[in-house]
Amino acid sequence: MTLKPIISSVCLVLAFTVTAQKLTRTEKKIVATIEKNSDEAISFLEKVVNINSGTLNAEGVKEVGMVFKDAFDHIGFQTKWIDMPAEMDRAGHLFAETSGNKGKKLVLVGHLDTVFEEDSPFQKFERVNDSIAHAPGGNDMKGGDVIVLYALKALYDNGLLNDAQIIVAFTGDEESTGKPLDISRKDLIEAAQRSNVALGFETSTGFNYATVARRGASGWEVEVEGKRAHSSGIFSENTGAGAIFEMSRILHEFYTDVKGEDLLTFNPGILLGGTFVNYDPSTGKGDAFGKSNVVAQKAIVKGGLRFISEEQKERAREKMREIVGNNLPKTSAMVSFTDSYPAMQPTEGNMGLLGILNEVSLDLGQGEVLAYDPGRRGAADVSFIAEYVDCLDGLGTMGSGAHTPEETVNLNTIKDLTKRTAILIYRLINTK
Repeated sequence: MTLKPIISSVCLVLAFTVTAQKLTRTEKKIVATIEKNSDEAISFLEKVVNINSGTLNAEGVKEVGMVFKDAFDHIGFQTKWIDMPAEMDRAGHLFAETSGNKGKKLVLVGHLDTVFEEDSPFQKFERVNDSIAHAPGGNDMKGGDVIVLYALKALYDNGLLNDAQIIVAFTGDEESTGKPLDISRKDLIEAAQRSNVALGFETSTGFNYATVARRGASGWEVEVEGKRAHSSGIFSENTGAGAIFEMSRILHEFYTDVKGEDLLTFNPGILLGGTFVNYDPSTGKGDAFGKSNVVAQKAIVKGGLRFISEEQKERAREKMREIVGNNLPKTSAMVSFTDSYPAMQPTEGNMGLLGILNEVSLDLGQGEVLAYDPGRRGAADVSFIAEYVDCLDGLGTMGSGAHTPEETVNLNTIKDLTKRTAILIYRLINTK
């Protein structure tokens, strides 16, 4: 798949420029409410950022979830905390819902967990100046969750949520999904199957961009066996090439023969080889023992694969299987794959949502919103439900340094992004 669908979406967005309307009286009231609640929203963000909620910190994730649960309870949502099985080592998810049949039925997607575990160099929310704050996990993505909450609060305060079906789905394990996926994403998928539209509030890629497509993510692993022998016999008929040469061949052919399709990438993240190899997938750590005068008998590599469609993923996997099966003398190799995130393709429905968002932004005087390059976005929870509903993502906060202790969130843009979200939701729930 090329970027032509994305380019076409830009043309669609420009077409909406001509038909942009002014804000209605009701929409102006929504905007005024968000202005009034702006300082409260920042204080709420500070509160949840200061609770460590690394994915493996189940208590911390649930604590953040309970703070949001209480807030949604106060604006008329029916809330529930969904625990995951203990053996999954994940906290669970927060769902909040209003019921009705008016307009589009929405699912709003966020996550409560961050990459900052309890033993990481976690820092608290700290203002750098009036517009920027250090906030580990605040940009990815507690800020997006706050935008959801305060957009819905503005609608509730103005009596505009009556007879609308809106499901808020905040997962507790987005940064490291619980396995099996058919359990950890079951509730999210069921929510989407009852909805028409999904809006994702992952980190924004820029004030005037939104995400209409995301690449999927898959894991892969290659294990190679060679014949252990004295190095003087390498390349001989009896000894063969050894495990490390065979692994080198495989990786080189991956690079030369699999690489090339637009939006397809794959990366070997860790490589071990020698006489003996140990690797612990739960920690990502391992060790190898070998000597320069001994032919290596084992090698392993683990990596990731990114793709824009299931068809592209399967083409890549088939090429990799073929390469792995064409072994050097006295070696054998096996490749295995693990699914993680499916792809979110740039569908016409997604492009249509982008057009509606663009019209909202123009009416607010915030400028045009264009489609962001999916090759520059990672996978996210909205990808799990892209086959069921029209989707738009990247509607969360702006900032820098995501996944680092220097992560920042841009406080000045939260108010405007909340306005954009609230008006978008209002128009969708009033659209047949």
